[in-house]
Amino acid sequence: MSSRDGVEHDLAPGKLKRCQITGSPNLFEIIDLGHQPPCDSMLTDEMLDQPEKTYPLRLFMCPDSGLAQLDYVIDGAEVYHPDYPYRSGISKPLEVYQRAFADSIVARFSLTSGALCVDIGSNDGTLLTGFQRHGMTALGVEPTNIAKIAREENSIETIQSFFTEELARTIASDYGKAKVITATNVFAHMATLGEVCRGIDALLDDDGVFVTESHYLLDVLKKMQVDTIYHEHIRTYSLKSLVALFPYYGMEVFDVQRADRYGGNIRAYVARKGKHPISPAVADLLAEEEREGLFDEAKWRDFATRVRDNRDRFMEWAWRTKMEGKTIAGNSCPGRAATLLNYYGVTKDLMPYICELPTSLKMGLYQPGTHIPVVQGTRLVEEQPDYVVLNAWHYAEPIIKRLRSEGVKSKLVMPLPEFEILDV
Repeated sequence: MSSRDGVEHDLAPGKLKRCQITGSPNLFEIIDLGHQPPCDSMLTDEMLDQPEKTYPLRLFMCPDSGLAQLDYVIDGAEVYHPDYPYRSGISKPLEVYQRAFADSIVARFSLTSGALCVDIGSNDGTLLTGFQRHGMTALGVEPTNIAKIAREENSIETIQSFFTEELARTIASDYGKAKVITATNVFAHMATLGEVCRGIDALLDDDGVFVTESHYLLDVLKKMQVDTIYHEHIRTYSLKSLVALFPYYGMEVFDVQRADRYGGNIRAYVARKGKHPISPAVADLLAEEEREGLFDEAKWRDFATRVRDNRDRFMEWAWRTKMEGKTIAGNSCPGRAATLLNYYGVTKDLMPYICELPTSLKMGLYQPGTHIPVVQGTRLVEEQPDYVVLNAWHYAEPIIKRLRSEGVKSKLVMPLPEFEILDV
């Protein structure tokens, strides 16, 4: 392990008692969601008869750095196992979003044909296809078997490995330095934060740009996004925390944007110190975080109370609906749904199945913790349950449009940010 300025950024699995950025012990609890299984450790029929591992799921805040973080870290090899079932390319809205993301970076930084772009945690290569369309050299780094899909279906050269400093140096030697490195919805996931940052430092060209996008803490607070808290998300970033992190590695955030992916994301543009003028957007958003009380303990106590109240309203409705003899089904099985359903206490008695797109790698498996089976979406049309809960509520608009076009007549339910039965 290696530290910067006496602070260790590579975390061993287990209990964590200090800030992951500054090492400060000044932490307060935001919310305790009990013990839960890793959200994407889907179960097979055989696994239903075996013990199931659960771990503490608690979110803490360091007001000094502005970082929200879990206080228990699971080994990355267990969380991102070879059969990890998430694919970015099966979601049409996400596919469109990621390709627009690539287009914007190419245009903004005038990237030329042949320039190397490396995507950390590249999944099935959907984002990289956007860079490849512009003639760039696209290279993915993906630890799970999804790397094979990237290579075979999307023609994206992909190294099946975790991103390490050693791998970064090998890539730099074999391909040259990267003009752009991306990490979308993955930079908050890796316990070896120092390893990753040292790798970025080793691989990034002198005038290169690192662009990272993660769930944004201010949106978590304002939209009650308790379902973004799961073991993959070791950290939930504020802008303040990102500004605090990168100087340890000779880099700085020079611009920031807010995005609507996953219900609210922060996109940070990072480069070597002094390479780009600092956008006024950085100071503006830092000031907004302070105005909103993002690092105040009282704000987060209120958040936890509102989350619990929303859970109780949902569960009261669910049990009353069952007692009335009416039926409830789930639609969509994103990782965040595991947090939602396990924390709320939704059982198979209440939600007998969750419907997914036919291309989902979760099809035919069972949700961790709740053991609710994942089935074909056609079942909603065939059975027309009284209610369908939109587990991927952050994509509600396109999902509602699709369900109605397919002939689903059920009443639709939003579990978050406020429990609501929709009139659509």
